[in-house]
Amino acid sequence: MKAQDIKNSILQLAIQGKLVEQRAEEGTAKELLEKIAVEKKQLILEGKIKKQKALPAIKEDEIPFDIPEKWEWVRLSEIIDVRDGTHDTPKYVANGVPLVTSKNLKQGEIDFDNVKLISLEESKKINMRSGVDDGDILLAMIGSIGNPVLVKKTREFSIKNMALFKPIKSALFNMEYLLNFLQLEQERMKRKAAGGVQSFVSLTFLRNYLVPLPPLEEQKRIVSKIEELMPYVEKYNVAYSEVEKLNKKFPEDMQKSILQYAIQGKLVEQRKEDGTAEELYQQIQEEKKKLIEEGKIKKAKALSEITEDEIPFDIPESWKWVRLGNLLNKLTDGTHSTPKYTVTGVPFISVKDVSGGKMDFSNTKFISQEEHDSLYKRCNPERDDILLTKVGTTGIPVIVDSDQEFSLFVSVALLKFNTDLIFNKYFMYAIKAPVVQIQARENTRGVGNKNWVMRDIANTILPLPPLNEQKRIVDELEKLLPYTKQLVK
Repeated sequence: MKAQDIKNSILQLAIQGKLVEQRAEEGTAKELLEKIAVEKKQLILEGKIKKQKALPAIKEDEIPFDIPEKWEWVRLSEIIDVRDGTHDTPKYVANGVPLVTSKNLKQGEIDFDNVKLISLEESKKINMRSGVDDGDILLAMIGSIGNPVLVKKTREFSIKNMALFKPIKSALFNMEYLLNFLQLEQERMKRKAAGGVQSFVSLTFLRNYLVPLPPLEEQKRIVSKIEELMPYVEKYNVAYSEVEKLNKKFPEDMQKSILQYAIQGKLVEQRKEDGTAEELYQQIQEEKKKLIEEGKIKKAKALSEITEDEIPFDIPESWKWVRLGNLLNKLTDGTHSTPKYTVTGVPFISVKDVSGGKMDFSNTKFISQEEHDSLYKRCNPERDDILLTKVGTTGIPVIVDSDQEFSLFVSVALLKFNTDLIFNKYFMYAIKAPVVQIQARENTRGVGNKNWVMRDIANTILPLPPLNEQKRIVDELEKLLPYTKQLVK
């Protein structure tokens, strides 16, 4: 994993409210928004900023993740003044005022080395609308979108074809918090950019952009924590042992981040000689068809095609988004009837026996061999299959690593597949990754003992890499994940 990936993980935790604790005495983001709104109204009355069109209400399907109750989702121009530089091409001069464009924003700094110059009169004209002050943020809107810079002004200059973010009142918002947010979001902005050869984002796009807003004091603590962690990221490339110091800051969330990078195709390289997931998928379907014709498995009900709006992120070209059910030779759950328990006999596994992430026979109930034989005809767990919790604590995958005979209760699903075509450890890690866990959480229904029904399990989408890449991903995960077990809050 690259140092930038580690940095992105930290920033992601920060904007989700997971990097520092919430404190009641710091108030709420709603209260902060009310103060900003009052200040904006006053500045509009004074003619210092322009009144803008009403912003659209934030819809539920726009919200990408959960945030703490004390936070608020807001559109960017609710909390700051969003402007842009001149769009006109002025007359350049040999001596004059620098005109900063997108190409001059580099690694958090303004590069004045190759900047063009304009006359003082032209600069004053531009700055009447788009004057840059110390503490503002600049963001490239055209070409290389992003590259946010927090301005530390050492000289006068004007701007062209870039966004200018100005605080409504510096005492009400921490611009460094926004800078960190933009550093994380710039890749997503690039993907959403319009245009062909020359991509761009509009002022309306930026004004409407969603931002998770914490209370002001928490913003400051988030920035301080990020500044505390960044030196560790810099050391990451020098010595892997330094990663342990970083990981102690966020154990479970770091593991989730690593799994997420793995199933996005970012943890190991892609190799042409591995073939494609599409080819692998066709092999899986051909093998299933053969087994159906031989009467060894039953034909399952066809699942719908995956639509574009279901896909949560991009994956490598050699990968394929698939539905879980289409990879399986068999998807079933344990008996729906409570059996007659015996003092000794065949272990009867329920959700409590696998919810720890591995099979635990130490406290199982038992059923008779006769009843087990009857249940086993429908639900026949074997070594290398995957068990998946589906009632109560849902979404926990466990590889069957024992030749011990056992039967299953309804609270556990059985996933059987061709282990010559799908590496069961990759399958397990993919299910543990956020992309599947989110679906498990969203589709777990009911009250009390909640249930992830078989239909929704089958319809779950996940990314499928070529088989050899699956194995490389698992090798890399098994090098990295042990470090997360050493982490402490």
